[in-house]
Amino acid sequence: MTRILVVDDEPQILRALRVNLVARHYEVEVASDGGSALRAAADRPPDLVILDLGLPDLDGVDVIHGLRGWTAVPIIVLSGRDGGQDKIEALDAGADDYVTKPFGVDELLARVRAVTRRAGAQETGPARVEIGGHVVDLAVKTVSGDVHLTPTEWHILELLVRHPGKLVSQRQILTEVWGAAFVKETNYLRQYMGQLRRKLERDPARPAHLITEPGMGYRFTP
Repeated sequence: MTRILVVDDEPQILRALRVNLVARHYEVEVASDGGSALRAAADRPPDLVILDLGLPDLDGVDVIHGLRGWTAVPIIVLSGRDGGQDKIEALDAGADDYVTKPFGVDELLARVRAVTRRAGAQETGPARVEIGGHVVDLAVKTVSGDVHLTPTEWHILELLVRHPGKLVSQRQILTEVWGAAFVKETNYLRQYMGQLRRKLERDPARPAHLITEPGMGYRFTP
């Protein structure tokens, strides 16, 4: 049984999530602040953490840093904050996905299923995928239909395809592809994503696979 640690300082949210998750056969533990969450995770390591950013004692990003110091457990962030910067910081700290408050339970459960599937597959991703009618083979770096990708395009595409369904932050892509000195050069990334869509998507203006999460990053949808 998948064990989920839910961290939120709003009792009604904790109750609602516990009821809905238990009804779907998850084992649930709850914590109402960051310190309790870190202790609970250390005492009984969970398979997944659902974490509110606005906690009374620690900022949620600090809790993510605390967890990432010793575990790769998947983390879904709940954010009631209006600004996207908080979500970006959470993703850069190591969160796997986020849901904005107020949220629908069905949306959150879909994210839980997606994250646990990825964790079960160890996020290796497939060696071959289909994008817009093209077969992309990551092992031998070929694309059907006589499509040619540059080394940088391959690097970006592989980062996304190796983590299907996961939101990969702009900072992560820029750091891994260009280096830490380029983390603010989001225009580079936009240009290369546009090139990838023109080469691979059936309708680059309405991509079905290489999806933008505005201000956050990009997601590969199989």
